[in-house]
Amino acid sequence: MAAPGKVVPFRLPPLPTIGEIIKLFRLKAQKQLSQNFLLDLRLTDKIVRQAGELKNAHVCEVGPGPGGITRSILSAGVEQLLLIEKDPRFIPGLQILSEAAPGKVCIVHGDILTYKMEKAFPKHLKKNWDDEPPDIHIIGNLPFSVSTPLIIKWLENVSKKDGPFIYGRTQMTLTFQKEVAERLIANPGGKQRSRLSIMAQHLCTVKNCFVIPGEAFVPKPEVDVAVVHFTPLVQPKIQQPFELVEKVVRSVFQFRRKYCFRGLETLFPQDGRLKRTEQLMMTANVDPTLRPFQLSMSQFRNLCDTYRKMCDEDPSLFAYSYREELKQNKKMRNLLKNQPEQTEKS
Repeated sequence: MAAPGKVVPFRLPPLPTIGEIIKLFRLKAQKQLSQNFLLDLRLTDKIVRQAGELKNAHVCEVGPGPGGITRSILSAGVEQLLLIEKDPRFIPGLQILSEAAPGKVCIVHGDILTYKMEKAFPKHLKKNWDDEPPDIHIIGNLPFSVSTPLIIKWLENVSKKDGPFIYGRTQMTLTFQKEVAERLIANPGGKQRSRLSIMAQHLCTVKNCFVIPGEAFVPKPEVDVAVVHFTPLVQPKIQQPFELVEKVVRSVFQFRRKYCFRGLETLFPQDGRLKRTEQLMMTANVDPTLRPFQLSMSQFRNLCDTYRKMCDEDPSLFAYSYREELKQNKKMRNLLKNQPEQTEKS
């Protein structure tokens, strides 16, 4: 019996192992969903520790699968655990965990890419953006197929302070293919520096925690996996709308091996393209002969700020699409090419 006034740490009762759950419900990882199970509870505990202090916290786990990380989260003494699982085969195994932790677990059969997280947690947990992060955490061993679109979606939510970030600077601890993790943390000049590096680092402090070898997963993926922790910044490094920053960054990295001037040209219509690109680079004080991966965050900030002023002066500019113009030009060339044949026939 516990001493008076002493809080007894939460412990799960004896349960079937993850391997036994997989056998019991005949669970098999589906390659098309890029599923890989992590069975080693020492590693799942290590992932959960990267999230920080979870005692009495509210946690959302993305894609819990057979429930390895779920057990580690519950063992950390959380107040509430929301599980969002797309694959219905895993629900019965998760219900066993729910019954073992009465009142702590809520299971949602749904897709995290479309699930509305604005009402996922109690209102009293909300904090001001300038305050310390709320007692809310997102944790997940993400399938490779969904990891990049999901983090881009959440970064947009960070920028707009909606979705799971309506509660404040909600922290995330997520797994990624090692190469994707390297892109997320890459510094200027690094070979992995990419659009993802800029979009993540201008909005969050991004920390690569540790690497899990592929052999630890069942089935073994062809690559290693990295655990990455995100804490949204109080002030983004580029104070412009998400869509504008993404458009500029995407344009710069469109021609990764060429000078950044080439990518920035695609922000402007063919008529006056050269003059406007020169104006952008000169005003932003960016050397046009730098490669995209060499640009610093402050240089991206200058480019975005200058492009915003140009869009304010010409409101049609932001709606311009380089790809759409290419498509229209190709269509016109095909029409002109076919015209002589039609004239001869007539």
